[in-house]
Amino acid sequence: MAEPAIQEHSPAPPAQSTPIELRGMTAELLAAMVAELGQPRYRTDQLLHWLYKVRVDRLSAMTNLSLKLRAELGERCQVDVLALERETADAAGTRKLLWRCSDGAAIESVLMAQSDADRSTLCISSQVGCPLGCTFCLTATMGLRRHLRAAEIVEQVVLAERLSGERMQTIVFMGMGEPLANFDNVSRAIEILTDTHCAGYSPRRITVSTAGVVPGIDKLGASMLDVNLAVSLNAPLDDLRRELMPIARRYELAELVAAMRRYPLKPGQRITVEYVLLAGVNDELSLADQTARLLRGIACKINLIPLNEAEGIPFRRPGSAVVLAFQERLRAAGYHAFIRESKGREIRAACGQLATEAGAGRRVIAASMLAPGSRGD
Repeated sequence: MAEPAIQEHSPAPPAQSTPIELRGMTAELLAAMVAELGQPRYRTDQLLHWLYKVRVDRLSAMTNLSLKLRAELGERCQVDVLALERETADAAGTRKLLWRCSDGAAIESVLMAQSDADRSTLCISSQVGCPLGCTFCLTATMGLRRHLRAAEIVEQVVLAERLSGERMQTIVFMGMGEPLANFDNVSRAIEILTDTHCAGYSPRRITVSTAGVVPGIDKLGASMLDVNLAVSLNAPLDDLRRELMPIARRYELAELVAAMRRYPLKPGQRITVEYVLLAGVNDELSLADQTARLLRGIACKINLIPLNEAEGIPFRRPGSAVVLAFQERLRAAGYHAFIRESKGREIRAACGQLATEAGAGRRVIAASMLAPGSRGD
């Protein structure tokens, strides 16, 4: 497999004339804007109430704000930056949501009902496409178009709440894109989602999944955001992992595992290790043994994900007996190993199946995208 191209720049940020995206502002930034408009502090609380509790889609709905203030905000700000273009549901209640961004780009989120009808998990995207080129993931066939801005990330949650009429039980950054390659926007979105004045989610209800961007893991750990970390491992050997995941050519397993050991965990908290099982590729029992040795001493649980097959993906799903044997070998080594139920397979909403405009972006690993701190859009 050819080495992915390296680009030293990120996509350009939006033009200065673009409206301010209210759901991309932290409470502190929103308060500063309110003060700049000569308004009292309580107006900030009113705005936040309309944005995150009532979940309005337009400024005119904020009826306890004066007409003058609504007009001033309308000249410089916008509320919704995403529009729901299509919703697809399966018999089990999984709903795939296709969002259209203001520039015409399309992204997907997945709303999954849990066994308890009042509990839902929302899987959200962090980029339009993905630059990492994992060979078992349909999103990789899109390449990368651009990073999502903080408001576009936050609104996947707020608009899903509006659509479903409920708050999410958990939010997972496991949709389209590599979250840690878009660190600034993802971290701001998490700050907004966890602020009690904004969306008010507990950090323990949010999981950020990475293919193994080592500097991003370290920065996430140092950020004090206190969210859960998931790492897509998929192979315990560098040679095999490099074949499956081009990111492994930049960060070897020794570096990745060291970063996992450094990640700060609170009592009872564990890193989630994701392992996509590919028939005849990474499902041998000897690889389960090597995975057990590799992760020894890390507080983790292992989610085994039998491949969700899709056209254009050159692998097959292993049989259930193979999957169960792999799980049992890990459990015998002392690990909490689970076979993750794949919801939404028939509507192409399961893990690794999200894709919108295939081939529309660039399949590159940009050096600036792998270094945490880029806010390019």
